[in-house]
Amino acid sequence: MLAWSILTCAQTITPQAEQRAKDIVSKMTLQEKIEYISGYTSFSLRAIPRLGIPEIKLADGPQGIRNHAPKSTLYPSGILSASTWNRELLYKLGQGLGQDAKARGVNILLGPGVNIYRAPLCGRNFEYFGEDPYLTGETAKQYILGVQSEGVIATIKHFAANNQEWSRHHASSDIDERTLQEIYFPAFRKAVQEANVGAVMNSYNLLNGVHATEHKWLNIDVLRNLWGFKGILMSDWTSVYSAVGAANAGLDLEMPKGRFMNLENLLPAIKVGTVTEETINLKVQHILQTLIAYGMLDKEQEDSNIAEDNPFSRQTALELAREGVVLLKNEGNLLPLKGKTAVMGPNANLIPTGGGSGFVTPFSTVSVAQGLKELKKKNLLLLTDDVIYEDIVHEFYTDANRQMKGFKAEYFKNKTLSGQPEVIRTESSVDYDWGYGAPLDGFPTDGFSVRWTACYMPQTDGQLKLHIGGDDGYRLFVNDKHITGDWGNHSYSSREVELPVEGGKEYRFRIEFFDNISSAIIRFNAYSLNEAKLRQGLAKVDNVVFCTGFNSNTEGEGFDRPFALLHQVTVSFDIENTGKMDASEVAQVYVHDVQSSVPRPLKELKGYEKVFLKKGEKKRVSVVLDEDAFSFYDMNQHRFVVEKGDFEILVGPASSQLPLKAMVEL
Repeated sequence: MLAWSILTCAQTITPQAEQRAKDIVSKMTLQEKIEYISGYTSFSLRAIPRLGIPEIKLADGPQGIRNHAPKSTLYPSGILSASTWNRELLYKLGQGLGQDAKARGVNILLGPGVNIYRAPLCGRNFEYFGEDPYLTGETAKQYILGVQSEGVIATIKHFAANNQEWSRHHASSDIDERTLQEIYFPAFRKAVQEANVGAVMNSYNLLNGVHATEHKWLNIDVLRNLWGFKGILMSDWTSVYSAVGAANAGLDLEMPKGRFMNLENLLPAIKVGTVTEETINLKVQHILQTLIAYGMLDKEQEDSNIAEDNPFSRQTALELAREGVVLLKNEGNLLPLKGKTAVMGPNANLIPTGGGSGFVTPFSTVSVAQGLKELKKKNLLLLTDDVIYEDIVHEFYTDANRQMKGFKAEYFKNKTLSGQPEVIRTESSVDYDWGYGAPLDGFPTDGFSVRWTACYMPQTDGQLKLHIGGDDGYRLFVNDKHITGDWGNHSYSSREVELPVEGGKEYRFRIEFFDNISSAIIRFNAYSLNEAKLRQGLAKVDNVVFCTGFNSNTEGEGFDRPFALLHQVTVSFDIENTGKMDASEVAQVYVHDVQSSVPRPLKELKGYEKVFLKKGEKKRVSVVLDEDAFSFYDMNQHRFVVEKGDFEILVGPASSQLPLKAMVEL
């Protein structure tokens, strides 16, 4: 019975809806028609009161309603929802999203996202449903049916083959037709033919060398003629690159505004015949007949009987989260946890979400630390980052003289840190969100750059955690060595690295930033690990729950996951002088390739430190192994390579005496 109700609730565009739309189009002026095929505001279509056309609201996104209200239910990420393998629950997900949309007067929901995992680094993979075309299609179908059962138009995206965020305006996904039809198209086809999806969104990327919004074969031959789609084909936000090309390739709606499909470009094109007025008419008809099919010209969309913090939505989100979690293995019957448990890690005190259109501000959350604290009560020890790391920015000085605390800041009226700075001043921290404004009086709102420098000298050996983020480009140098960064035009992203330091040694920090256009944000934080507190805490517990992974600053729209096969491995260990005399010891670090495709030595010396210790003294030593420590010269490729696999790290005072051993997997 449930299956029947699901199958019969899909909206269809009837001949009557088509005719009514044609009648309205016939009453519109050419100017009205051209203005109607682009966004009125970033997330709305313009009203034409004289024709009974209301303003139409659109909203992100796949995991919850991001626009037209400050908060909404935050549903689990797309990949977790797909992991439920539960059609009924996925239908309820759609219903919850539809109800949330109606509570805010939203007509068109910009979801689901169904791009196949062509690359594991794609910044929006969290929004999507995985690498399998059948599971993705079934998941999307129930999502769409649920949304549209509530009288809200769903939008399947991004059509097609949008499999990376890096350089998404310029990258071409080059895929042969069979692969497209068997792998990348099935979810879209099922959405059109089985779920009667109301809207499709074109992608940013080029497909086989042609932008998706200008791809006639994709949008007309396949989507319209082969699959029979009668709904709205819209662009992704700023994914239109020409007026005539997009107009003639089947695009109905340019969002968020008419940068190309506007009066200035289309009126001359119509006049000379490169675009016909009938082409414009058809676009408007597609939009109107879809709205008519959902009754949006005949009733108010907002439903005040539905609470914004909807109990049905909250319960559905909880059910999805519970059912989507997959226990891969319970080795030694570790679960349920017994004895005292420590919870730690960067995500222990927050709810990690993806960034961009998939980001939602929820009404309330319960972090892993909060949940375990309630569950375990006195049997829980918090070793979260705010407990074991100490802020050290207040220990930074403007230069090596260590006379003035803070950072030396140099501001430039260009993006390249060129010439002499316009302003030089001392600042206590690097933490700015200038929004769309200027950083200082007399500076431009866009196209400026800043350099901050400071010195830091730790009292003892230890480990620092350095966090830097920005919109647009940023990079961090320590002792003139590039440590991390994201030097390019992008929305907010962040990087976090660990840096071993030696007591009494000076470290020169340099932070560089530039703003291209739009908002400008730069943040830098530095923390020192309190190793004693960590060791003491771990000695008291039986279990550790470590919360790590990506978040909205490292995985989101507009950028891919930060990733490298190998930067470095830090080997840390203690040396203690148990003798009766002060003495020096040489700690030697060897690497053993457990399984290599070529003959290699049993172990190779790759690092060492000579340490002087007074009798009874103990010191923590760190040796950094870079790629060279694991590589060999490949005669076929004529270069050094690092093979994936296990490597054994061995440490001791001599090659024949290596008591410390650990495994790393590369």
